[in-house]
Amino acid sequence: MLIRALLTWLPMLPLAIANGFVRERWLAEKMSALHAHQLSTVTCTALFLVYMYLLDRFFPLPSVGAALKIGGIWLGMTVTFEFLFGRYVGGHSWQRLLADYNIFAGHVWVLVLLTVMFGPALVVRIRS
Repeated sequence: MLIRALLTWLPMLPLAIANGFVRERWLAEKMSALHAHQLSTVTCTALFLVYMYLLDRFFPLPSVGAALKIGGIWLGMTVTFEFLFGRYVGGHSWQRLLADYNIFAGHVWVLVLLTVMFGPALVVRIRS
């Protein structure tokens, strides 16, 4: 299951990177950084859900339990990638990386993480 989780998680990276590129290239010029972040979170969530739906059509998971296991693995890989890439490739401070988790400041990145975790199970439930 770990290999399947890794192989099916990898295509989400270019989706997230393209989404971030659009945010930085176009959205940030037209609205505040916070609003760009919020809109980008919504579009990333939508992209991931569409990807999960299409993935399920070709490689259906057998149960909600299996989907939750995949989602948990995806969540771990996503958070690990986010912090390692952000820190060591992007050069961002830990404080800046953690700021995306501050829902009290309007940062809604946690919605992407919830989608990564529970999206596969949602897709299985919809299919069932």
